[in-house]
Amino acid sequence: MLKLTCCLSLPHSESFTADHKPLMGEAPEVRGFFLGCGFNSAGMMLGGGCGRELAHWIIHGRPEKDMYGYDIRRFHNSLTGNNQWIRERSHESYAKNYSVVFPFDEPLASRNMRKDPFHQVLTEQGCVYQERHGWERPGWFSKDGPAPVLSYDYYGAYDGPKNTDDKYRALLGKEYTFDFPSHHHVLKDECMTCRQGVAVFNMSYFGKFYLSGPDAKQAADWLFTADVNKKPGDTYYLAIGGGVAEHNWNHIRTVLQDQGFTCTLVDHSEDMGMLSIQGPKSREVLQEVLDTDLSNQAFPFSTHKVVNAAGHQVRAMRLSFVGELGWELHIPRDSCLPVYNAVMAAGAKHGIINSGYRAIDSLSIEKGYRHWHADLRPDDTPLEAGLAFTCKMKSSIPFLGRDRLELQKKEGLKRRIVCFTIDEKIPLFGLEAVYRNGVPVGHIRRSDYGFFVDKTIAYGYIRNPDGANPDFVRSGDFTLERMGVTYQAKAHLKSPFDPENKRVKGIYD
Repeated sequence: MLKLTCCLSLPHSESFTADHKPLMGEAPEVRGFFLGCGFNSAGMMLGGGCGRELAHWIIHGRPEKDMYGYDIRRFHNSLTGNNQWIRERSHESYAKNYSVVFPFDEPLASRNMRKDPFHQVLTEQGCVYQERHGWERPGWFSKDGPAPVLSYDYYGAYDGPKNTDDKYRALLGKEYTFDFPSHHHVLKDECMTCRQGVAVFNMSYFGKFYLSGPDAKQAADWLFTADVNKKPGDTYYLAIGGGVAEHNWNHIRTVLQDQGFTCTLVDHSEDMGMLSIQGPKSREVLQEVLDTDLSNQAFPFSTHKVVNAAGHQVRAMRLSFVGELGWELHIPRDSCLPVYNAVMAAGAKHGIINSGYRAIDSLSIEKGYRHWHADLRPDDTPLEAGLAFTCKMKSSIPFLGRDRLELQKKEGLKRRIVCFTIDEKIPLFGLEAVYRNGVPVGHIRRSDYGFFVDKTIAYGYIRNPDGANPDFVRSGDFTLERMGVTYQAKAHLKSPFDPENKRVKGIYD
């Protein structure tokens, strides 16, 4: 006879996590200690599937499905020991448990925990911030003056004082829509200025790690799919998106330990700022600031140099995540504001502007650049994501996951990512169904409006058991379903914007 024992918890004894999601996976502090807790009164609903994935995690080192949203490594270590952050964010998560989830909502609780050197000057210029991994990063820039994030007022509960003149909360309220937001035209201005002139993006929330030691070359070969081509003993500088910095930090340290590499990984995320200056006029602006030749011959795409900027030493990288000519400047913390002021002064005659991550989202999807945990998840492969060029498959160098990629390449792809455009000016947000000839074949992962091509752009994975090859894409008639309405979509195997990659090379016709 099967006997079931149930335990009922009173409301005051229930536990709720800071984002109302479970805590799962290997503890960052203790190898071999796994967590499966914090189910926020949803244990009966989530226990079966989470238990199965956790068992696979323990046995094989990773779950079968994408469990990133539940992975304990989604929280930065500076936050998990901060009682204010835990108390405020847990309260707000509980208070909003049954609220409608709008696409661009931001928390009001536990803000201003991690601020970069540009925070105050950008606030004064109307920056509307987003919170990621505890960092305040620029979302977009309001034309109506500063909208600082105020201290959490618990929504005016518990007889405490309620915030007044909360411009930030008022702006968020205008985002509570499934249509384009009221400041859609502001995002367009930021994007088009980058495409036609020059814009500055503060990307300081990135994780910045140094990997060094006798086995650094061997470790880099194993960790990274690309051919790093460095001499043994060299130091590697890793710049990683801030939202996944803690996850990457722990993953790298785990691999170093498991493989026995003699290496040191040092975190300098708080010690450095990062500016990205992008657009057709970026070279003209930076040539006045940097003491080096920025021509295509002297400073090719995907190279870097340590140079002086307004008398301060910085690392300049010719890279772009928006599809334009541009450079990233990685700057010691004390030098951030002088370098920023020099860039803005040199760019004034070129119409330089500050721009935020809402513009980056639009510009990057227009170019077809992948976003982690949207276009790319732990259960996707580089081949499926159209990133085979980042893998050193033509070499004989072993790397983590190479055997799986070789097998997948031999068997052929059953799923692949595809770009879709819709002529109607309607917003998509992800999870919309994808139909090919009236048959569902996948769903959208990420979408945004492309202001330069003037279309809604969406990326999603499509499946075909007989092979998701290019002909399967070309021969299909595709539609996307949004809120019960289907829209005709055009499928693209290449980005509809600058498919020949001329602009990142500084070639503007």
